[in-house]
Amino acid sequence: MGGYILRINIVCVGNIKEKFYSSACSEYVKRLSKYHTVDIIEVEEEKLPKNYSEADIAKVRVKESLRIEKHCKGYIVVLDVFGKELTSEQLAGKLKAVASESFTITFVIGGSYGLSDLMKQKANLLLSFSRFTFPHQLMRVILLEQIYRATTIINNITYHK
Repeated sequence: MGGYILRINIVCVGNIKEKFYSSACSEYVKRLSKYHTVDIIEVEEEKLPKNYSEADIAKVRVKESLRIEKHCKGYIVVLDVFGKELTSEQLAGKLKAVASESFTITFVIGGSYGLSDLMKQKANLLLSFSRFTFPHQLMRVILLEQIYRATTIINNITYHK
């Protein structure tokens, strides 16, 4: 990365409950710590009333997005099913480009009901890993793995093959 160490923030709604997801996340954070500073920031998940409406869902999106926004610094990447799809090599290129301009990149994983349009508008990049919907806990593992994979590509480490 040309000597640059990125500060990588991953801002997520909710916490990890299953041990196997937590273990996987810890492993990738450990691997990444040789190259970057990684902070995982969990914000509180908003609860819906028993008989909720679309308006209630919209309120949840706004409340969670406001909690997330407080932690967004540097280049902001929001994970969104309709965002741009990148290859691992393209993600590596994006990390390298961000490292040359800013020392901080923030990835955002929204809650079960998504993010407000305002939060999406604040993003420098809307990124999609697939048109599939993944559990948020699994998405955190996938994101960390892809950041690690991109880092190994940048540093010519054979992990990615």
